[in-house]
Order: sequence, then structure tokens, then C-alpha cells
Amino acid sequence: MADCMQEWPEPVMRVQALAESGLSAIPRCYVKPPCDRPVPPAAAAAEAHQLDRELSSDDVCIPVVDLGELLANGAAVGLGSAVTKAVAAACREWGFFQVVNHGVRPELMRAAREAWRGFFRRPLAEKQRYANSPRTYEGYGSRLGVQKGAVLDWGDYFFLHLAPEAAKSPAKFWPDNPGNCKELSEEYGRSVVRLCELLMRVLSVSLGLEEAHLQRAFGGAGCGATLRANYYPRCPQPDLTLGLSAHSDPGVLTVLLADEHVRGLQVRRAAGEWVTVQPVRDAFIVNVGDQVQILSNSLYKSVEHRVIVNAKEERISLALFYNPKGDVPISPAPELAAAAGAGGGPAGALYPPMTFDVYRLFIRKKGAKGKAQIEALKGQVLPED
Repeated sequence: MADCMQEWPEPVMRVQALAESGLSAIPRCYVKPPCDRPVPPAAAAAEAHQLDRELSSDDVCIPVVDLGELLANGAAVGLGSAVTKAVAAACREWGFFQVVNHGVRPELMRAAREAWRGFFRRPLAEKQRYANSPRTYEGYGSRLGVQKGAVLDWGDYFFLHLAPEAAKSPAKFWPDNPGNCKELSEEYGRSVVRLCELLMRVLSVSLGLEEAHLQRAFGGAGCGATLRANYYPRCPQPDLTLGLSAHSDPGVLTVLLADEHVRGLQVRRAAGEWVTVQPVRDAFIVNVGDQVQILSNSLYKSVEHRVIVNAKEERISLALFYNPKGDVPISPAPELAAAAGAGGGPAGALYPPMTFDVYRLFIRKKGAKGKAQIEALKGQVLPED
């Protein structure tokens, strides 16, 4: 790992501690440039009314895909099946979709989320025992990226490696309290990884590829899974900052278990407007990452998303990132690169081969930068710094 990834460039402030200190104005390092701020307070009421109206309309809500029939039948994924068609349409039009009847027990989902809520409610001194560093990111964190003087996000997190077994975070990184946190998280991780493997099959077929193509191309059984528990405290000036800056996810798939009460995730549409996601009860929110955009030769695109915060309520979510094996070169599938007009562009591979380890290191240095990382790949080698 590069020298700049050894330690954080400045002392780390815990956002939760700031929020609970009673401050009336956020520190300058959390204030976003005007172009990156959410809707200003004067427009908040109108925006909320408009959002409620929009969320009642099927043409604005992100698609919901029911996996029940596919799981019940246990059959091969068909190109003409309703599930495959729905996922294909969602990936082309949104890059995001929700899944219901997905095979993960609702009680396990709720228990895992509550276990991590319990951790963030522990005393600060106890949580500090798990303070992370940019060497691995494992543990309790409050910033992404290592650029000195960067504008920070209003949120804390806990990051862990779940799979494969050889890469799993050692016991020292797992919190002791709540006592069931590790057991629940591991069971939850195994269940969500099975869901990811099913979605990989559906994505492959939806792209006109062999059912096992994506899984094999991304490293087979060597694919990785990481978990990030996100905690977004109340914020006295939510119009000036974000819980998580706009970005696309670097991996293959992200499966998000959102807060059951508080909305916060926003998805950017092609025209540039931000849509706030209304989670369906006991559903997962799924989005394709940069590696799917690369392998599909931009037929399916990863989409910018961000998290807003509010002054009245805290918010917690669990994000499981399904990633390629780190040392496997990823490039567009030859069948898709050869197809004229794939993704609206010319025939030919749009992206050079690159391992996920190299790509992820670049992102960790730079932090969240919208779609800049994936766009930097087109037609050239990714910059080293």
C-alpha cells in the first residue's frame, strides 16, 4: 500500500460526538460547495411536498423486482422471464432497483440492523478501540479518502470484510458489544452473498451472456463481500452538507438495507435531478457498480447516488458490497465489445483491462468523486495519483 495510505492526514473527528455536543453550526470542513449542497431550507417544504407527490407515481419510484417465483422454482434463469426483463429494464433506465421476496429472512435483516444501531449507541471511548486507518479501512471510521483538507461527510461507519474466508476481518476488528453483532453480521452476510450470486446469474442472462459469465469473470468463488454499517447523526445545518457525497460504487453490486423509518438515499437521474428513494418494507435496494459498467461495455451504467441528512432524526443503514477477486483483470465481455452501438457508443472495448485492487486504491486515495473514476478509465490507463 502506498505511503499516503498509512494514516489519516488530520486528526479524525467523530461526527456523532459533534452532533451530540449541542453545536448549532457545523464545522467548516463539513460545508459542501454550493453546487454540491442539497435543497436549501427555503425550498425544503416545497421539495418535500413535490417528493411525496412524485413518490406516488410509478414512473418516479425506482423499480421493484419480485424474486419469489425465481427462488421458488429453482430453475435456470431465462432470457424471456419476467424477472430477467425487469432487471434489464431497471439496469438500463435507473442502475438501481429494489428486490422483494429475495430469500433473506426479514427478522434477520431487522436484527442485523438493530445490532449495529446498538454499537453506535455505545460510549465513544468504547467505540474508539476499533478506530480504523486507511491501510485497510477495517473498523470504526469517520472519513473516506486521504486528501488533506478535503471536505468531509456528515457520517460515521464501521467497515468489515466478510468473504472470502481468507480475507475475512480478524476477530480484533469485530466489536464486543452488542454481543450478537458478529454472529448476526456473518449470518446476514452469507444470506446476502447468496442473493448477489443469484442476481449475477440474472444480470448475465439479461446481457445475453451465459448464466455463469459474470460470476466467472469476476473471480468465481474468490469474489469478495464487505459490510459497511453507516450511521448518519442529526445535523443542525443539513442544507450545507451531505451524509455521503455523490459517487458511484466501485465494485460489482451493492445491496443496501436502508433505515426502516428515515429516508436519506438519493439517486441521480440521467437529466441530473436527484430522486429520494422510498424503501419498500423488508426490501433490499440494489445498484450495479463500476465493474458491471466495465464488463457490460457501458450497456449497464453505475449511477451516482448520495445521502442527505436531517436535523431531527438519525439514520442507519447496512451496505454489503459484492466485489471482484482483487487480482483478476476486468474488461468488457468480448461479445458485448464486438456489438456495434453497445451502450450507445461505438463497437470495441471502451475500457482497458484493470484489476479491482488497482481501481480501489485509486478511489481510496481520492474519496467520493461522482463518476470521475470510471470516466477516467475510458480509452486510457487509470492515473496512479
